Amino acid sequence: MVLVGIGSDDTTKDVEYIAKKILTLRVFDDSDGTMWKAGVKDIGGEVLSVSQFTLMANTTKGNKPDFHGAMSSASSREVYSTFLKRLGELYEPAKIKDGQFGAMMSVSLANEGPVTLQIDSRKFEYVPIDDSKPSKKARSGTTTPATPAENAQSTTLN
Repeated sequence: MVLVGIGSDDTTKDVEYIAKKILTLRVFDDSDGTMWKAGVKDIGGEVLSVSQFTLMANTTKGNKPDFHGAMSSASSREVYSTFLKRLGELYEPAKIKDGQFGAMMSVSLANEGPVTLQIDSRKFEYVPIDDSKPSKKARSGTTTPATPAENAQSTTLN
């Protein structure tokens, strides 16, 4: 199952990246039972795609989700349709399944194993937060100033 959130700035380039990644990401066992060796195309699997604008919620401020980062319904319907079409072009159209766009649906998921992945066409790697650095809000003067060596940066020009 693929839950699809479409952001206000998503383009056909994002659609292409995500469609290819979904079909080729090795998240299944191969015929020998070795984990992480097969993609959905390799196993002849189906893809159930469900549009889910709530994935675009910003929850960093306050206690109410902010959905302003989600693309408008009319525009996202077109992008979502392009996404489904592209999945079918890259694979087998009969194996691409779809929920009803924008509808209230009851969808069940049996998650076999501890694997749930987020694929984002704009976020290519996880960047951990460095807890050793003081936050910008910590202005009480109690933090130790950085030494010149800590402030030095390496620059390479090509």
